[in-house]
Amino acid sequence: MKNKRIVLGMSVEIMVLAMSGGNSESADVCLELLKKGGKVDSEASFGGGFNSLSMLDKLEIYEERIHMLYKDVCNCDLGKMIAVLRAYQLGKLAGVDIKTLNHAIDNRGNGIDIEKVVQAVKTRLPKFNPEAVIA
Repeated sequence: MKNKRIVLGMSVEIMVLAMSGGNSESADVCLELLKKGGKVDSEASFGGGFNSLSMLDKLEIYEERIHMLYKDVCNCDLGKMIAVLRAYQLGKLAGVDIKTLNHAIDNRGNGIDIEKVVQAVKTRLPKFNPEAVIA
């Protein structure tokens, strides 16, 4: 694996820039994750938003691929995006592994059943609420 982009002591601005690589759409997604992630996933360590960014970093999903995950795989639904990242983190629930996730990003969501992913995460984490991003 490559060097990670998020390191201890980074400001939010530098973290978002490091992850998005200056891609404005991906930066917007990162900011929304930080802003709303805790509402969706209250049990995540360090808050849902930071947990999601750290999972993107671990999976080496950067720059335009962040927006591709949000738009093409998760249908512009932040709650579903957080579910996909948590599904991987919780033990590759509903078949979400690195290979499948990268294939889905490259192929407009092909290979991931997003509704099954959300249900698997909700089953494992009863407080997980992907609809909270709307509120």
